[in-house]
Parts: sequence; structure tokens; C-alpha cells
Amino acid sequence: MAALLIGGAAIARVETVGPSGYLRASAFDLLADLPPAPQPGDARALADRAIFRQTRALQGTPRWALATNDVKLAPADMMRDFSCSVGIALTPDTVPRTAALVRRVSFDTARNTGIAKDFYKRQRPFLINRGAVCQPVDQLKGSYDYPSGHTTAGWTWAMLLATLVPDRATAILARGRAFGESRIVCGAHNASAVEGGRLSATATLTAIGADPVFARDLATARAELDALRRDPATVRPDAATCAQETALVAQRLF
Repeated sequence: MAALLIGGAAIARVETVGPSGYLRASAFDLLADLPPAPQPGDARALADRAIFRQTRALQGTPRWALATNDVKLAPADMMRDFSCSVGIALTPDTVPRTAALVRRVSFDTARNTGIAKDFYKRQRPFLINRGAVCQPVDQLKGSYDYPSGHTTAGWTWAMLLATLVPDRATAILARGRAFGESRIVCGAHNASAVEGGRLSATATLTAIGADPVFARDLATARAELDALRRDPATVRPDAATCAQETALVAQRLF
């Protein structure tokens, strides 16, 4: 907070700081590493069309319900989605340092994915072929297919949590993979866009890795999660719910 003089009187002025990541905007060029978006008629585009048509049959199934759940990106929703794989019930209140780490990294990963989206401007699959979509299409207007932003967000969470809780990495990364595949099931993204979203998150996180501030924040989040996992009073997710989720995550989609 700073003081501003107006007419000789000092009044309080609150200075707000916008979100920021770890990378300078020019520090990493995702477009140099990301494969180009598929072009109409090429092998990747044809595979996208076939996968979109095939996965419309999942409408109304438990996997469709999981995809609908995975539309939500609020921190509380993401923590709930990864609680089974981590083995404890995560909330923004119980792991604030972890939440802050993911929020800051996600600024970088989302920014790079957004740059690629705007560069390629590829249409979403339901605009090319008719088929059900698991979320209102109004929510998807004005945004493009390649790479998938939801996948980037989910894979950012998965990679960070797997680094913080390495003994649970297999389950965490499987849930992160399924989170991205939910966009295919939902009909909101092509399969190639989901692959691009994972690559976008992975490449950006790799570029962040050498940042000393990131290393400090990562260590703080790891200590937070370690303490919570050791605490016998920590809430654990429901075993039956987690078993159902594990079966859906393992389901082969195409």
C-alpha cells in the first residue's frame, strides 16, 4: 500500500499485483518445439476425425461423467481430482504452498499454450464433425483446439504433484493423462490437441526447472505435503470412490 497526495491530503492507495510466473515472456519459445497443428487431410487430422467419431459412443457412460467432472479447473476441483492418486484429501486450505506453486507455474504453462492456440487457430472437433459435447459449447467459443489448455493445466498439476510425491508418481501421472483424455471424451478437443497440451506443459516446466525461486518454492511445497502425509489426522479420500476412479483412468478409449 502506498500514499498518494491529492490536494495536500494523503490518501491510501492499494497497489494490486497481477499474476506472474517464473519465466520471462521471451525466455522460452514453445512454437519452436511443438509440432505444427494437423492440416486437413493429413494422417494426424484423419486420426483425429476417427477418434472423435468413435468416442461419441461414450456419451452417458461413467467415463463421460468423469470427463464432465474434469471440465472444472478451479484449484479446489483440481485438488479433489488428484486426491486419490496422491493418497490424501487435498484442499487449497490444507496445502496453500502447493496451491501457490501450481498457480505460478500454471501462469507460464497456460501462457505458452495460449500463444500456440492463437498461432494455429485450429477449429475444435465438434465444429468439423457433428457429435455430442460434454459441456456447453458457449463456453468454448472464442478459443481454439490446438494445443488443449485443459490438458496443459491437468498435466501441469500431474507433473508437479509427481515431483512432490514421487512414490505416488505412477498413479498421479495416470490421472493426469486421463484428465487430458477427458477432453477427447468430452468432444472439446482433438486427440492431437491433447498430445500438444501435454508437450506444452512438459516443455515449459523443463524450462522453469533451473529457476532458483522455483526450486525454493518446490522445496517448500514438498515439505508441506510431506508433513500432511505423515500426520495421522490427515483426511484420506474414500477408498471405494478411488477404486472406481482408478478403473476409469485405466479404461482404454480408442
